[in-house]
Amino acid sequence: MKVLLALSPLTQFNTPYPSTAYLTSYLEKLGHEVNQIDLGLELILKIFSKNGLKEITKIIRKSKVKDQLLDFYLDAHQEYENNIDAVISFLQKDESPLIQTIIERQTIPEGPRFIPLDDNQGGVLDLYNDLSDKDKAKHICSLFMDDLADIIRQGVDEDFGFSRYAEKIALSLTSYSPIYRRLKKKTIIDEWIAELTKASLQKFQPDVMGISVPFPGNLLGALRIAETTKQVSPNVKVLLGGGYVNTELRSLEDPRIFDLIDYITFDDGEKPLEHLLKFIETGDGPLLRTMYRKDNKVTFVSSPELFDIKFKNLDAPSFKGLEMNRYVSMMDNMNPTQRLWTDGRWNKMILAHGCYWKKCTFCDVSLDYIGRYEPDTAMGVVDKMEKIIQETGVNGFHFVDEAAPPTLLKAMSEEILKRNLKVTWWGNIRFDPYFSAEVTELMKKAGCIAVTGGIEVASERVLKLIDKGISIEKVAKVTKNFKDAGIFVHAYLMYGFPTQTMQETIDSLEVVRQLFKKHYLSSAYWHRFALTAHSPVGMNPDKFKVKIVPQKKPEHGLFANNELPFTEEKFVDHDMLGVGLRRALYNYMLGQGLDMDLRDWFDERVPRPKVEINF
Repeated sequence: MKVLLALSPLTQFNTPYPSTAYLTSYLEKLGHEVNQIDLGLELILKIFSKNGLKEITKIIRKSKVKDQLLDFYLDAHQEYENNIDAVISFLQKDESPLIQTIIERQTIPEGPRFIPLDDNQGGVLDLYNDLSDKDKAKHICSLFMDDLADIIRQGVDEDFGFSRYAEKIALSLTSYSPIYRRLKKKTIIDEWIAELTKASLQKFQPDVMGISVPFPGNLLGALRIAETTKQVSPNVKVLLGGGYVNTELRSLEDPRIFDLIDYITFDDGEKPLEHLLKFIETGDGPLLRTMYRKDNKVTFVSSPELFDIKFKNLDAPSFKGLEMNRYVSMMDNMNPTQRLWTDGRWNKMILAHGCYWKKCTFCDVSLDYIGRYEPDTAMGVVDKMEKIIQETGVNGFHFVDEAAPPTLLKAMSEEILKRNLKVTWWGNIRFDPYFSAEVTELMKKAGCIAVTGGIEVASERVLKLIDKGISIEKVAKVTKNFKDAGIFVHAYLMYGFPTQTMQETIDSLEVVRQLFKKHYLSSAYWHRFALTAHSPVGMNPDKFKVKIVPQKKPEHGLFANNELPFTEEKFVDHDMLGVGLRRALYNYMLGQGLDMDLRDWFDERVPRPKVEINF
């Protein structure tokens, strides 16, 4: 059977997301003819081209919107159109004879995104001056691209974003109606997605179109692909799967989505697709974790005799067809850790299925992709790395685990060194005490350049509520070990956890300030707590002193069900705190304001931290 697997717009465009790569590897082994395409990348390359910008210019000219940014673009549109192809080429190849011209800042038009650089806001000019000429040019080109994205969002399609499309519609989408209405409205971006889908169908002539939807910001693009497929190739079966589906659509009742798609599969896709393709081919046979419409009702089928393949028995993901040299790197953020997400080519891989800790009370630990823990072996991991390097020509790896197992990272590092394999890698961890000075030094020798992990809340009481299994003291020791080994550390931080007081939030910020001052952290990000249906908090709200707010059932039945609105016994102004937390963190990452009274970051009065100044 001919299968086309599509990554839906927009995820990221410096490197391919691995969902279709794992499925391609598995389905090819079964004898299917499989092709994969990244329609997010194709869309970016279509928009950000001379012809694409000419179309953008025509639309803005016809628009009646009065806006200073759009007026600036229309005055400078010729320079944008004349420079865009050279900019994209440079960001793809990481080399250009125009580097010196670019950093002289004479040819590329400069919009609002350049203001922080010109005004040296937060000391960004000092960071810029420390860059190599190549990185300076990359930063200039990235700001140029960011300006264009703002222009497109302002004058062409308000839903556009580099790493998401119409995300605000898909977030907490209990009713299908908002996305149903949005599908009827077509901007040039929607038309281009449809055009690229038609070209892909023509090129590959599939029997089945499988669409990966990793995040909420991929849903509209995925449904636009499905809609186009049904219009131009009605006999092609359309399948939907991915992270968004796994977390949001498990309680789906509204059958209208099946006007565009035929089947939805949940959790790991290998075995569900194996049986579904047999079912499509023969019209009979058992199905695993598959949803479809029958008699205008949503039906879920999962035969108990079917089960998943062991994770360590899966082959390496295959990125065949996803040409790495066409991906576009950007460096709009000069923080060395944060730029990893948008800059460089990375082969994305998983070391272990699920999470070895799987206890955090804010996390969806009841779902299979977290709750079923199955690690690979060190030899298996490195075998797969070598195979992927041979296929892609790229020796950089991003391990996208929930939390990479420390013992496996140690054994993998030893295996990499044993084989004298020259690789660069980074990934997500838990700040486990296992990461001693010896282990972190070993990881560095084996090519580790950065780790990301959740500190969440730097408050002992709330850490116990979260069941993180770490203490502030352990976090400090582990992050110090990574820092001493020369490995960058990015921390995920959380505020607004149930019962968390303003004092505890301020104390958390003080701990974070000290970690930055010691250089144990190189970057971080504050997340507002969200209560999800599949987390221990969502399943047992009384224990955490929250009340879930009942929601009116949509007319056609429930669509997505993940983030739940809730109320707490005591009100804390988390919105106000969030502004100050982000302001402080932005400056800490630039090395600024580390000796300021942290209360000065907030617009309203907050308490003095109770954490000792030299804690």
